[in-house]
Amino acid sequence: QGLVLKGWIYLTSSKQNAVKKSIKYFDEGMQDTSDIFGIMGKARYFMMQQNYSSALEAVNQIIVTFTDFIPALILKMRLFLAQQDWEQTLETAERILCKDGANIDGHQTLTVNYLSRLGKLDSASLQLRDFIHSLKTKEPQNAEIHLQKARVVSRLCGKNQQILQQIYGFIEYSYAELASPDACFANELGYQLILQERWKDASVWYRTAMELDENSIDAMTGIIWCQVLEGKLEEAEHQLEFLREVHQSTGKSPVLIYLQAVIASRKRKNEKLVTTLLNEAAELHSSALKDLPLSIEYYEKLNPLFLINIVKEYLVFCPRLPLSPGQIISPLFKQVALLLYPVVKAAPGIMEPLYLVAQLKYLSGELENAQGILQHCIGLDPTAADLHLLMAQIYLSQGNLKECYHSLELGVSHHFQIRDYPLYHYIKARALNKAGDYPEAIKILKEIVSSHVKKGDSKRVCGTRSTTSEWASIYLELAEALQLNGELHEATKIMQDATNEFSGTSEEIRITIANADLAVHKGEVETALSMLRHVTPNQPYYTEAKEKMAQIYLHMRKDKKLYIACYCEMCEKCPGPHTSLLLGDAFMNIQQPEEAVKIYEEAQRKNYLDSVLVRKIGNAYVKTHQYNKAVNYYEVALKMNEQDFLCHDLAELLLKLKKFKKAERVLSQALNHDFVNDLTSMIKDVRSLILLAKVYENIKKEDVLATLNKAFELQHKILKRIPLEQPESVPSQKQLAALINIQFAEHYLSHKDYKQAAKSYKNALTYIPGDSKIILKLAYLYLEEEDLDSCEYQCALLHRDEKSNEATTMIMADIWFRKQKYEQAISLYQDVLEKSPDNFSVLERLIDLLRRTGNLDKTTFFFKMVSKQSTRLFLEPGYNYCRGLYCWHMGQSNQALKCFNKARKDTEWGQKAVTNMIQICLNPDNEVIGGEVFESLEEEESNLDNKQEAAQHGIRTGEKLLMEFCPCSQEGQNQLKILRNYCLMATKDKNNVEKALGVFVEMTQKEKESVQIILAVAQAYLILKQTSKATIQLKRLAKVNWTLSDAEELEKSWILLADIYCRSGKYDRATEQLKRCLQYNKSCSKAYEYLGFIMEKGQASTGAAKNYEFAWKYSNKANPAVGFKLAFNYLKNKNYVEAIEVCHDVLKICPSYPKIREEILEKAQAALKP
Repeated sequence: QGLVLKGWIYLTSSKQNAVKKSIKYFDEGMQDTSDIFGIMGKARYFMMQQNYSSALEAVNQIIVTFTDFIPALILKMRLFLAQQDWEQTLETAERILCKDGANIDGHQTLTVNYLSRLGKLDSASLQLRDFIHSLKTKEPQNAEIHLQKARVVSRLCGKNQQILQQIYGFIEYSYAELASPDACFANELGYQLILQERWKDASVWYRTAMELDENSIDAMTGIIWCQVLEGKLEEAEHQLEFLREVHQSTGKSPVLIYLQAVIASRKRKNEKLVTTLLNEAAELHSSALKDLPLSIEYYEKLNPLFLINIVKEYLVFCPRLPLSPGQIISPLFKQVALLLYPVVKAAPGIMEPLYLVAQLKYLSGELENAQGILQHCIGLDPTAADLHLLMAQIYLSQGNLKECYHSLELGVSHHFQIRDYPLYHYIKARALNKAGDYPEAIKILKEIVSSHVKKGDSKRVCGTRSTTSEWASIYLELAEALQLNGELHEATKIMQDATNEFSGTSEEIRITIANADLAVHKGEVETALSMLRHVTPNQPYYTEAKEKMAQIYLHMRKDKKLYIACYCEMCEKCPGPHTSLLLGDAFMNIQQPEEAVKIYEEAQRKNYLDSVLVRKIGNAYVKTHQYNKAVNYYEVALKMNEQDFLCHDLAELLLKLKKFKKAERVLSQALNHDFVNDLTSMIKDVRSLILLAKVYENIKKEDVLATLNKAFELQHKILKRIPLEQPESVPSQKQLAALINIQFAEHYLSHKDYKQAAKSYKNALTYIPGDSKIILKLAYLYLEEEDLDSCEYQCALLHRDEKSNEATTMIMADIWFRKQKYEQAISLYQDVLEKSPDNFSVLERLIDLLRRTGNLDKTTFFFKMVSKQSTRLFLEPGYNYCRGLYCWHMGQSNQALKCFNKARKDTEWGQKAVTNMIQICLNPDNEVIGGEVFESLEEEESNLDNKQEAAQHGIRTGEKLLMEFCPCSQEGQNQLKILRNYCLMATKDKNNVEKALGVFVEMTQKEKESVQIILAVAQAYLILKQTSKATIQLKRLAKVNWTLSDAEELEKSWILLADIYCRSGKYDRATEQLKRCLQYNKSCSKAYEYLGFIMEKGQASTGAAKNYEFAWKYSNKANPAVGFKLAFNYLKNKNYVEAIEVCHDVLKICPSYPKIREEILEKAQAALKP
């Protein structure tokens, strides 16, 4: 026992060496016994060393033997709290209170939970009564314990007056009734009254503390704080100087430095001075938390309310409008975030820091994150008007005016006085401006401006006085409204008033920048530049002024040198990472990434850990197509600085470069670590698993589902914890959960498992309900499945979403087509084209629809309609692609090639154009590849040598085109392989065809359900005269449901199967396949030609003539063989005039066509002679 006691003495020593020795004495003292105090000592030692697993093991050893030993349970509760495991912390607290209903630590923990985590202030107030009662019961005479235990509550209650009064009353009672006069109590009571905004009463307590201890720094600081809060800045500054002189040896206090910053800010001193002081105060305050685990002591030292005060002082110098995409975030935002995030993480139930994070996210342009936090805040207190005002601003920035008005109304319904806030009217006026109701916006803004009492605004905005920045925004909004309403003279007058009003304030330069904007609007560019040149580096908004100048030089003067010169001057006058980033980005904007990289690298040498710079350098290498350099750079950066995003950026780059094995290695390495339970690491792992699943889609398809399941399970755990620990991340994490489900769906789709794919898309919608992109994917899936009713239902959901309107229209047109409501389908496409005639995707689909409905001749109307809109339309690749498609379907192969050639270099249309060109080169006459029914007849009727020579030329041209076919996607790579082997098949050489067949068979192993590949296999078998093997493949395709994506291949397969049936005399089966072709393509001339052949075989010359008539019509009278058969059947049916007309048409396109003149034309003419 002596050794155990010695261990405790060493453990409680202030010397670290002594503490480390304590474990030795505990171990020695417990060699032959299980001394409870020895085990407790070991547990405390392990806890101090943050070895929580060993500490828990020791505590559990006690609890198993001594189940009612409360100190062990209290230590266990603290251990769980240190591990941030609130669930088990609360469970243990309840267990303690079951054994000891008045336990102080149990009640304290429950109170802290209500305040810090749950934000349930009413429940916290009730729990606080029990907590105070337990203190009075267990420690009736111990005033010091009362102060020590109760103090944390005031730090976490978010200035809730009821709770503050309860705590103040209790500490005052302890001081008055129990304690001897003590400065510590008086100082705490003073601070409690500052929190209650009773500054005069607070200063009385601080003076009492001074009387009790004239050297009390806290008392002197408290007096100065009260003076600052009462606006007595001169007295406060004098006292502060005196205090700093007298107590130089006592070290710096974060509160004193904060007060120094506040006084400097109120006296409008240099922004840099104020922010430097705030940085120092924040750093000093945060240093007290270093290495502290989550505990009651941590919460007390965290003191969120003090950090909030520092944050508010920073925000005075932050921009008040959200950043536009691409704008660089102010360094002050980063500093504010560093202060707020630990508070929000440890105490997500305190609303004010959450509100400030939401404000920060809003100003940083992260609107969705800001919304997520505000939703959580509204859940904590739906009556807080400030929340609804900020939500209205977010909706306004998103352009959602309806929800903006709704949020303003909610704010008014909860707090009617909000109508007195200038901010309320400002938001409303901005919404009206955006809606184009300028007169009403002007009326509201003029009323606010006229009610603005110069230098003495008594109205309050968001619980504080309206800031100079907010008033400046009101003036600027009014000027903009007048400008938009065409009242330039009035706008100029308002800007003059604003110049006078804000002269000498921090907003003066902002007004100057707005005046420059107005000058540019009037065409007075030199005046604008002159105004901006006068802004000096020591003035606020200097950076913004220089950026505005740069924009004028770039966009108005088209002078890139002067544009860059503005950013170079910024770097020279205000050197630092922020201005270096701006200069680098400026070089990127004018397409000079090499120069940008130099600037970024120079900035990184000064601050090599800056993650923003690392990412920008990597991106710059990628933009300049220096992919290997980018990969090497990321790899080196990863070794120097193991940041998660670097690993992910590198993996994504490797994925793009198709270096799948290397990407797998990078991600596997990132995932190769011990079990983690912190959210940041879990979120990183989910991202890694999502990327790994994408990698496996290319190299290990069998591992995709297992990897996605791991990601989803981990994401499920994150979503359970995120609302309390990181509420601002709720929307982004829900998006990630949806993304995993979308990845599941896409995997199932690639295996044609439509049922599972639909289920995954529906799961995704549970995380982001109403997401138009997912609903659109689901609609496409149902369309693919031919579930038209479900597809139509999804389209109905998308009806109001303007962004998806076009895609929805196209799907609906497909539905009408499949329901054989052709007029409705064409009408829908026409509506879209009338609104956006340059939407060539719609024109492409419309051409296909017109062809399938047998109305291809109507296409010319739509070409005329879109060409009326622009004379330059003929130069557009999309337009030429559509013209080529039309010509190809009309049998005008040469014209089609010319049109496709004009589109083949385009990034969007080029790949499809080249694919079509190769197909035309290999099969210019649209013959049935592998078909034999018409082969012998055509060979007799044409010049075989010429035909073979043309075929060889076509193959050579196709091979040349293949050389410029450089697809990026896996689908494109497959297409390239198929086309290359079609070129081999086109030679009809046995070795080449067998080689192509081998490739196709190998491809079917990976793509078992690919219609295109199965058709290619069948065609190869037929060229090799292996008809039975071809039939097996074609019968497989006969069972496949028709889909638009496979329409062309399915049509070819059905015609090929019909050809085989015709050869074996199975005309009924052939007819079935041909009618199926015509069901989905009424312009299928080949189907009509085969039907004509079948009719001829059945001696039904009238029916044969009818089918050949359609075949002739839909081949655009371009196939002389069809013309010959039609004329022949007309002759048989004694339709001599029609026979003569067709003969003339054939001879126009092919004057030397054999036999038609003597066998049909002359006989028909002779038959007509009397």
